[in-house]
Amino acid sequence: MNERSEPKQVCRRNALTFLGYAGVFGLVASSSIFAASEAVAQTTAPAAAPTTPPADAPKSGTERRQERRSGRTERRQERRAGRTERRQARRTGRDERRDARDGTTTGAATEQKK
Repeated sequence: MNERSEPKQVCRRNALTFLGYAGVFGLVASSSIFAASEAVAQTTAPAAAPTTPPADAPKSGTERRQERRSGRTERRQERRAGRTERRQARRTGRDERRDARDGTTTGAATEQKK
């Protein structure tokens, strides 16, 4: 226990590291204080305010993006339904032509294939 603590010399690297940590802490602390004050300000707003903007108001980016996505989904579903209908029409026509060629009825040939 006879060892004496001697003050260490601070090098530039340690000093810059310390200043960097202090800066980051300052940013985090100020943003959390700012966010807390925003939350308080928002809770004091009147509750009777309408939650949906009027129809003629400009839409936010999220709303526009959602509309584009839903439009794409609807168009995709229409394309798929059209393909399914065309495919079914081709199959029905093919079966009818085969039955006419073979001289059988449509129901019997379809049942045999399944």
